[in-house]
Amino acid sequence: MEKDQENQTNFAGFILLGFSSSPEFQGLLFPVFLCMYLLCLLGNLLITLLIFSNASLLHAPMYFFLCHLSLVDLGLSSTIVPKMLQNLLSHTNSISFSGCLTQLYFFVSFAATDNLLLASMAYDRYVAICRPLHYTTVMSYRCCIQLAAASWLLAHVHSLLYVLSVSDFAFCASREIPHFFCDFHPLLKLSCSDTLSAQVLLVSEGTAILLGPLLLILFSYLFIVFKVSKIPSGFRKYKAFSTCSSHLTTVALFYGTLIGTYIRPSSTYSGSKLKIASLLYTVVTPMLNPFIYSLRNSEMHEAMKRAARGWFQKR
Repeated sequence: MEKDQENQTNFAGFILLGFSSSPEFQGLLFPVFLCMYLLCLLGNLLITLLIFSNASLLHAPMYFFLCHLSLVDLGLSSTIVPKMLQNLLSHTNSISFSGCLTQLYFFVSFAATDNLLLASMAYDRYVAICRPLHYTTVMSYRCCIQLAAASWLLAHVHSLLYVLSVSDFAFCASREIPHFFCDFHPLLKLSCSDTLSAQVLLVSEGTAILLGPLLLILFSYLFIVFKVSKIPSGFRKYKAFSTCSSHLTTVALFYGTLIGTYIRPSSTYSGSKLKIASLLYTVVTPMLNPFIYSLRNSEMHEAMKRAARGWFQKR
């Protein structure tokens, strides 16, 4: 017993406890998560390739941001799911300290980029509906590039602050993380250092980068609702709102889980609730986004048909 404790203390990494220690349950989870991950890869890669191969879609702001959103969803799932699948298959569950920090860095950066891109997409819908005469001027291709670049840059700076704060933590006893990936909350709970400054960072800076874009989204849609309510034609109202439905669905899925998980003190952290919420925005939402944006989108349907015709003609 003492030897096991000594080995755990000297171990230079962590143990990800995952969802269950039961091999039978892990055997059931592996094919489910593998199928979900493959659907996420295929769906988001398809949307990215379709938009990149079609100049008219790539230069349309909504599809330009959708392409970046698909890349972020690919990155977010690929940061989490392959390691989770490896642990389910091998039953080792270990991750090095550097591997844990790397996973934390990319998880936070992709999640923050997703957040900022959703705000950019909301601004695009606001300009399209509330200022249609100025749309091509305001939402120029250069403006879209600047918004996307700012989203990626701010997210990586935000992530770097988190990783630098965690890198100074001391872990004296247990290295078991009650989660399926390296997240900020479980690491705070495990550390035997003074984590007050890190908790202040989580509540202040983390809240700002999460709620700031959310407020922009809410204000954008308040103006949209006010503008659309003045349209006399019911059909035109429906058409205006239908252009926002996919974005609103994604926003609801993303923020519904993220706010309930992270905008609270670490003392109220619950392992089981965090796992379920994290599963939704790291696996389920990235898998569903391609279907949300493509099923009711006629332009994406046409792009898919053209791509399919071109592929069959080459054969």
